[in-house]
Amino acid sequence: MFKTLLIVGLGGGIGSMFRYLTSVLTDKYVQGTFPWATFLVNIVGCLIIGILVGLLTKHQIENPQLKLFFITGFCGGFTTFSAFAFENLKLFQTGNSLLALLYIALSVILGILATWAGIMISVSE
Repeated sequence: MFKTLLIVGLGGGIGSMFRYLTSVLTDKYVQGTFPWATFLVNIVGCLIIGILVGLLTKHQIENPQLKLFFITGFCGGFTTFSAFAFENLKLFQTGNSLLALLYIALSVILGILATWAGIMISVSE
């Protein structure tokens, strides 16, 4: 278990550093009120997880450490949105469209509400 945590943590740490660098560079070159850095990280993260899953599948690579490092660790540290997108894609592909739509709606709505609730809890006296 410790080895698994170390692999995920290392990948996640690297992914987090890349997320930060992406945010710094995006904020340096792109101005405006739209959250471009987060948007870019989320879309690029989805592309990366798609490429990784596709390559691992295409080449029939069943190495759990590679999956833990790159998919769970790196992509998870870079953006959890990539995992969210991949999970929904799997639900759609397995014929669970209603469940996917429910997952999407609940995640977005409850995520926003939970963020608001967290702010309200932390600022209340």
